[in-house]
Amino acid sequence: MPDTKLCLEALSALVGCCVESTTGSVHLTPQDFINIVALREFFKQEGLKQLEYQPENPGLESLSLQELDDKDMYNSPPALTGESAVNSKVTVKINLEDFFHPEYNYDFTNIKDGETKFMRGNERYYRPCGWNRLAIRVIKKYDGGDDWLGTGSDAWPVSYHGSNMDGSSGVILGHQGNPGDEPQFLEAGAASLINENTRGRGVYSTPDIKMAEKYCKTFRSKVDGKRYKVLLQNRINPEKRTKCQRDDVWLVYIPDGTNDIQSKVIVQDSIRPYGLLLKQL
Repeated sequence: MPDTKLCLEALSALVGCCVESTTGSVHLTPQDFINIVALREFFKQEGLKQLEYQPENPGLESLSLQELDDKDMYNSPPALTGESAVNSKVTVKINLEDFFHPEYNYDFTNIKDGETKFMRGNERYYRPCGWNRLAIRVIKKYDGGDDWLGTGSDAWPVSYHGSNMDGSSGVILGHQGNPGDEPQFLEAGAASLINENTRGRGVYSTPDIKMAEKYCKTFRSKVDGKRYKVLLQNRINPEKRTKCQRDDVWLVYIPDGTNDIQSKVIVQDSIRPYGLLLKQL
């Protein structure tokens, strides 16, 4: 397993605040992390300036959605806003033993799958070749058992979520013309859905690790001075997921008029993280 301080830096890059280790009470669970990463991009897409977030254990209440000039996080993590709405650094705590599950770590750094196909939940699973996966402790953490995390037909498909993946980034709709031509983009993902009634409003992810890499967060580690990319590997509820016109863009739809609490519940019912992915630049 990589240095624990490096893991904390990666988590800090994802959520935009300083994440530290503790043996006491924690502020953020693994599900909180995917909620924050997903909802942060969704609310930015909606034009909001900050994300109001209330985890079960207080510590992170309001997250600024303003981007820093230093997008690679060479210095400190992005600033957070407290109750006074004044920029200030906020620290949240996790228990490393409860958060990570080293028994299921898997280093894909030097693995190439080639034409070999893997399946999860009746969908093709594109393994994160070239990345080092740190397993997140999610076994026996959800009601209904762990079939969602398995390899059988009842398993949920795998998706990847980067910190900058949302409809406003321009979702690839299709590829026309010669194979070497650039894909066609839209300014927003609203028109990308087969079902036009959903209008593309919600949280985007992809089963394609190469596409996710284009949207990932990068940071420079204070541990070794090297630069890294970071992503979350998730399972996505097939009943809550809508495929866009291009199969490798998936949407968890959040209806218009949904409040913050309802949006959080939708994400919790739809996307579950199980791996933190790191890739050295």
